[in-house]
Amino acid sequence: MLDVQRAMRAAGSPSKATSSLRFFKTGPGQYGEGDQFLGLTVPQVRGFVACCKELSRSQVEQLLHSPWHEERLLALLLLVKRFPQDPAEIYKLYLENVARWVNNWDLVDTSASQIVGGFLLHREDRSVLQRLARSDNLWERRVAVIATFAFIRAGQFEDTMDLCEMLMGDRHDLMHKACGWMLRELGKRDRSVLEGFLDRWAGRMPRTMLRYAIEKLEPERRQHYLALR
Repeated sequence: MLDVQRAMRAAGSPSKATSSLRFFKTGPGQYGEGDQFLGLTVPQVRGFVACCKELSRSQVEQLLHSPWHEERLLALLLLVKRFPQDPAEIYKLYLENVARWVNNWDLVDTSASQIVGGFLLHREDRSVLQRLARSDNLWERRVAVIATFAFIRAGQFEDTMDLCEMLMGDRHDLMHKACGWMLRELGKRDRSVLEGFLDRWAGRMPRTMLRYAIEKLEPERRQHYLALR
């Protein structure tokens, strides 16, 4: 066991862990089924990053393969921090581990845009996003969408819209939320692009996706698009 693992486990709160079990839906049949929590807050986990500078790649992988949610979160924070120094290897490592170990929405949202989006940002071939979006694995699909946040920040919107169109029929509410969130972020940068997408698709979008997407619009515009469903 690594020293940082001992420190994290000593700092955990049983009451916080119990709360996290409910919040991250770990019951039978739920999306986080079987996950385990030490009972640490995100700021507490971030506080351990500074003491992990000397960890080797294999030690970071050891954290990533932990049964404890917060240890996997720490591993992902470390990979994000190290990404600029070794983007290709960290991107490869990340994709190899998504389905099993980057296995809740907070873990995806902490890392996908920085690693997958960051790697693909200046590359023409982004077909991996289409492959991930077609996966049977929920977390791979969410990675595909959240990765495009890196593109949105750079003023590139096509991949986000293509994936949101592709995933409009997704069966999972977490995907509706992810798509709606990215569309909302797109709209913050270019409202006309968002409204063009909504004019075409609002009538077919899942209600959760639509509500997330229109959250920053004026009340009358929100009502206009809600009425199209």
